[in-house]
Amino acid sequence: MTALARGAEALAAAVEAEAAGLGSPVRIDRRAVMDRSGWVALKRPGLWSPNRSCRLVRAADGWIAVNLPRDSDLEAVPAWLGAPVGADPWRTIRRVAASTPWRRLIGQARLLALPICGVGEVRAAAPSARFFRMAPGPARSKPTGRRPVVLDLSSLWAGPLCGAILAEAGCAVTKLESARRPDVMRQSAPGFFAALNGRKGEARLDLADPAGEARLGEMMAASDVVITSARPRAFAQFGLPPQVVFARNPSLVWVAISGYGWRGAAGERVAFGDDAAAAGGLVRWTAAGEPRFAGDALADPLTGLAAAAGALKALRRGGGLLVDAAMARTAAGVAALGAAT
Repeated sequence: MTALARGAEALAAAVEAEAAGLGSPVRIDRRAVMDRSGWVALKRPGLWSPNRSCRLVRAADGWIAVNLPRDSDLEAVPAWLGAPVGADPWRTIRRVAASTPWRRLIGQARLLALPICGVGEVRAAAPSARFFRMAPGPARSKPTGRRPVVLDLSSLWAGPLCGAILAEAGCAVTKLESARRPDVMRQSAPGFFAALNGRKGEARLDLADPAGEARLGEMMAASDVVITSARPRAFAQFGLPPQVVFARNPSLVWVAISGYGWRGAAGERVAFGDDAAAAGGLVRWTAAGEPRFAGDALADPLTGLAAAAGALKALRRGGGLLVDAAMARTAAGVAALGAAT
C-alpha cells in the first residue's frame, strides 16, 4: 500500500471513529473521496499537475512547484522573477529558476501572494490537524438530540468536503458565500460543486456592506462549527478575529483550513492542493531523482478528511477549540507514512 493510500485510509478511519463517538456513524468511500475526475477535465500527472495549472520546476539548488491558477498569478510573474516574460511565461520561469536558489524564489513569491513552494519544504510526523484551546468550552446548555449547527464559509475542495462529511454525520450545515465572490467551483465545475454542497443549506451575504459583516458575526456566534479557508487577515478586516468570535461563542469549533497553518507568518501564505502536496513532499520520484506529481490536488481531499476528523473530535471535547488543518502539513504527514516503511 502506498503512502497516499495509507494516509487516506488513516484519515477516513479517524473520521468514522469520531463520528461514531458522537452517535452519528458515517462511511467514507476511500477511493471516491480522493477523485474528482468525473467532474473536472484532468490529464495524467507528471511534471505538470493533472489540471495543468501547476508545474514542477528545477531551481539552482532544488525543485519548486509553481502554481498559476488565477489570472492575477500570471500577471504577477514578471514582478516575481524580476524579468519580462514573453508569450510563454513558463519558458522564462524555467530559465530564471535554474540559476536562482529555491528559498529566494519562494520568498519573493510570498510577498506577491503566489502559491509557489519548495518541494518537500514542510515536514510533519502525522497528517492529523492541530488543536488550539481558545475558550473554556460550553458556556450554554444545548438541548439533547439537537443537530450541531455548522457554518461553512470555505470554498473549492478541502473545506466543502469537510462540510459535506459533517452533513453526512447529521450536522445542519449551511454554505455561506459572498454575494460578490461566490465559490468559483459553482461555475467552473457545477457537478462537483453539487456533490460537495448538495446536502447543505445555502445563504449569501454582501460582505462589503456593514450589515452583511454584522450578520456574519451573528451567524458565527450562533454556530457550533465554523469552517473557513480564508487567511487570518480576512477575519481581522471584518472585525472577527478568533479572539473576538470565541469571546462571543466559547463553545465554538473553528475549523481553519489553510495552506501552511493558521498562526504566524505561515497563516498569510497562499496555497492550493497541488502545490501544497508538493510542499509536503507528497510526490513520486523518478530513478533520475526528479519529482513528479502523484495525483490531482492531493492535499485538498486529504485535508478535508483531516479537518472533518478534527471537527468531530473537537465537538466531542465540548468546543472552545480552533482546529488548525494545514494542507502542506497534512500532505507532509501522509508522505511520512511512506518514509516510515
